[in-house]
Amino acid sequence: MTDNTKSLPIEYIVQLLPGYNCGICGYARCDEFAGALLKKYTDLKKCRFMYQELFSENLENLEKILKEEKIIPAEEKIVGLLDGYEADFLLKPLPEENSCREILFPFSRIQLKKGEIIRYRPLGCPITHFAEIIEESQGLITVHIVGPCHRMDQDFEYRDIGVCLVGGFEGIIEGKLPAVGETIRFLPKHCMMQKVHSGVVVQIEGKRAMIEGIDLKVWAPPIKGKK
Repeated sequence: MTDNTKSLPIEYIVQLLPGYNCGICGYARCDEFAGALLKKYTDLKKCRFMYQELFSENLENLEKILKEEKIIPAEEKIVGLLDGYEADFLLKPLPEENSCREILFPFSRIQLKKGEIIRYRPLGCPITHFAEIIEESQGLITVHIVGPCHRMDQDFEYRDIGVCLVGGFEGIIEGKLPAVGETIRFLPKHCMMQKVHSGVVVQIEGKRAMIEGIDLKVWAPPIKGKK
């Protein structure tokens, strides 16, 4: 961007807009829309034509300008506290639930049923977990995490089932939506270590996602400045 661009941001923005003056964005002309953008009265997404392939280069330049003008805030990175890896998104619990759903494969042959509290250690994780079983199906159990943070000093009954393989997570995505079949890095909001996980997205419904093939190994460089 040249010095002239910086001194005349609205004129430069108008040049990058489609120039159709269609009114779909809610403003009669593109120059009015440009002025509204700079005043933060509207959003660039209101211009549908900008997201057509014809204007892809203009869109890239315009987003850069709006970020420099602080019209579009810089995206906040999601970084795991334990190892400093960057996640693609945060996975939050489903509405009115306290943690993401985890699908576990227990290595023990203990018969388990819905409503029981279990103690286990996820394969590859050094922390012992406590969880409530919310579903059991053909050897797999779906659980909500309930501890250890607020459970360790209380007198309660649980079943110790040893090491479990974490097969999947289900929750609500906070961040950019991935595609089905995409290998992603995510941070479960309830993770006690705040460690980035990896997996494959197998189902998306709105922002609700099912992720399988869970791994605590993340094949990506850590964020600069982190170990």
